[in-house]
Amino acid sequence: MNLREQKKAETSARLLATARKWFFEKGYAGTSMDDLCAEAGVTRGALYHNFGGKEGLLEAVIRQIDGEIGERLLVASGDTVDRGSFIKTCLVYLEAALDPEVRRILFQDGPAVLGQRLRDIDQEGSVEPLREAIAELQGQDAFVKGDAAALAVLVNGAMIDAALWVADGEDTKQRHEAASDALRSMLSKLCS
Repeated sequence: MNLREQKKAETSARLLATARKWFFEKGYAGTSMDDLCAEAGVTRGALYHNFGGKEGLLEAVIRQIDGEIGERLLVASGDTVDRGSFIKTCLVYLEAALDPEVRRILFQDGPAVLGQRLRDIDQEGSVEPLREAIAELQGQDAFVKGDAAALAVLVNGAMIDAALWVADGEDTKQRHEAASDALRSMLSKLCS
């Protein structure tokens, strides 16, 4: 990496870290780009050059958080794909809605600001691993028959909508418990 690329990477990292902090503490609407850039020690031009603007910066923060959730899911799934690990991994996704930072940035501000783009980001990282796991379970006769890609889209949709519902309420823990029970029941029926 040359010096220019290194400086750009450092600037991006500072902006991401500062934005993540501010989006969590102040929310997307309450975050001033001038103040954020001042705290990150960069110019507003650097923000636009690296992320295209405030919305692009939010998308980058969401991709970072989504990647971290993906890592948690990989750890939860373990090395083998079986009925129990599949259900456990799906339930771990719902736990993300309990994290205050994830709740605010990903599940509250994300849909409000990015709309369908948030769904697209989620599908980029979630649907293919789900499809692979479902196909493997189908090969073990441990998941209902059907198109694995279509089933992955349906399971993913159920999980993200449940997480959005959990994050949207004041009674987050009760909603999480109810959504987890419902998801576990639904997946138990799909995992034959």
